[in-house]
Amino acid sequence: MRRIRFRAPEWILLAFFSYIALLSLFFRDRPNLHGQPWIVLFAVAVLFSLLSRLEHGRFRRVIEIVRDWLPVVLTFLAFREMEFFLPREYDSAYEFAWIRWDRVLLHDWGFRAAIESWGKALPLYFEFCYLLVYGVAAYGVGLLSGGPRRSIDRFWIVYLLGTLGAYALFPYFPTRPPRYVFPAMEPPQIATWARHLNLYLLSRATIHVGVFPSAHVSAAFSSAWAMVLIKPARRFWGWLLLVYAISVAIATIYGRYHYAADALAGFVISVLAAACLCIWDRRRT
Repeated sequence: MRRIRFRAPEWILLAFFSYIALLSLFFRDRPNLHGQPWIVLFAVAVLFSLLSRLEHGRFRRVIEIVRDWLPVVLTFLAFREMEFFLPREYDSAYEFAWIRWDRVLLHDWGFRAAIESWGKALPLYFEFCYLLVYGVAAYGVGLLSGGPRRSIDRFWIVYLLGTLGAYALFPYFPTRPPRYVFPAMEPPQIATWARHLNLYLLSRATIHVGVFPSAHVSAAFSSAWAMVLIKPARRFWGWLLLVYAISVAIATIYGRYHYAADALAGFVISVLAAACLCIWDRRRT
């Protein structure tokens, strides 16, 4: 019997789904939460075990590619799983604490007015950057496909730790985005097709558990740090992704999708995720 061997990103995903299953025991007051996280954990463990076994057979090459890309789907599953932790009600205590910093940034320092002083160009750019976050993981894997499989695993280590690290905190900070709680506080004044599309997608596919930390920001920066750290050189793409990640952070605040505190927390989580890859690399050398 061949031994089942999980890849590094698969271990991270299993650890996350295990954490969520155990966490569900301590949030029994959440009305939508029953036994779903345990079912998800079991299904993911079975799937990874099956793929590991099949990789030793005649379809090895196909299974390897499937395992390269599967975290894209499972990251979305992890995101949707957070909806089980939807609270009965929000007291908005966090939101009222965080909005003070947004008021300083957007109003007192003229952050929104500065962006819109360029007409539609910058608002469209930032909204488009926000829209592209949904595909940043696929972009990273696609860029690394055809190279060493270890590079793909290293990319996933940073990306998953950064993105799932943000998701893992959602249940502790039940919050709603500023565009809901404070609709009159410096909303964007210039409408673009990208903003309409973002709002449409959020109305159909988002979760309503919390916005702290910003998973958009953590995912974008984690992708950038991963590409900067991966060798042989893909660093041009890493620095390009870093510029993009900064744009995403600005977009989340300007578009009122997140508070400035959310963006800052997402950035910090991404830095910690990058540090974990550095530690992992040192232990393997």
